[in-house]
Amino acid sequence: MADRYELAIDPAKLDAIDMHVHLEVDSCGHGSLPEELTEASAKYFKAEDRTPSLDRIADIYRELNMAAVVFTVDARTQLKHEPNSIPELIAGAARNNDVLIPFGSVDPRTGEDAIAGAKHQAIELGARGFKFHPSLQGFDPSNERFYPLWETLQELGLPAIFHTGQNGMGAGLPGGYGIKLAYSNPLLLDAVAADFPGLQIIMAHPSVPWQDEANSIATHKANVFIDLSGWSPKYFPESLVKASNSYLQDKVLFGTDFPLITPQKWLGAFADLPLKDEVRPKILKDNAVRLLGLGA
Repeated sequence: MADRYELAIDPAKLDAIDMHVHLEVDSCGHGSLPEELTEASAKYFKAEDRTPSLDRIADIYRELNMAAVVFTVDARTQLKHEPNSIPELIAGAARNNDVLIPFGSVDPRTGEDAIAGAKHQAIELGARGFKFHPSLQGFDPSNERFYPLWETLQELGLPAIFHTGQNGMGAGLPGGYGIKLAYSNPLLLDAVAADFPGLQIIMAHPSVPWQDEANSIATHKANVFIDLSGWSPKYFPESLVKASNSYLQDKVLFGTDFPLITPQKWLGAFADLPLKDEVRPKILKDNAVRLLGLGA
């Protein structure tokens, strides 16, 4: 199929790989979130351009000599809002396959449809991983109701990014728009990592207020990683910085949460962190190359 994604990234030519980039609107102008959530999150993050197109994202990362993992989130059940087009996202990454790596997304609460969707996105469309946001999607990933989906991802051999910690989505709205932070406690992923040791799990973001839990899980489980997106590095918890500089140096990944945070701003603050010179390239690129199988 012409629109199936095929990887064409040469990691040796890149300075960094951003593991966490959102596509917030498709070519028809359909947003990934209800308008009220989009506006609230733009205010929370003080984002300059909330909805760049996929081709614009590719141009930005090409100019920065970086690659980017791009995705959206399917939260149709919880938000009562259809996601922007995931097939279109993957097709767009396919035409920018020198810099973009597409992750798919399915709504775990749709049961068998989620499993079929994951298989379709991976096998027919070429998705290289999956993105989940337990708080936004309204589900507990440790509930065995969702184990058939994790089993499917394990069989597909593709990694999964899970939002963890504090949530900018719904921040400042009455009741946080009904979004429950507890679903993003990283401890819920410990059971998933234990029961599916072949599933590579990426805990997205500094997991405030559960950073020590996230550090512990990433230390204990060989199949668990942490991406550093969603926060300026100048606000990282001290325990995360220390762990990233020592025993977790092979388990942490560069990520921005673009377009909410730009690579330039993130990297500017990252330069000021007290990290060893040999650790920086691991975080910025080497760990992602290994995790995503880009060096093979």
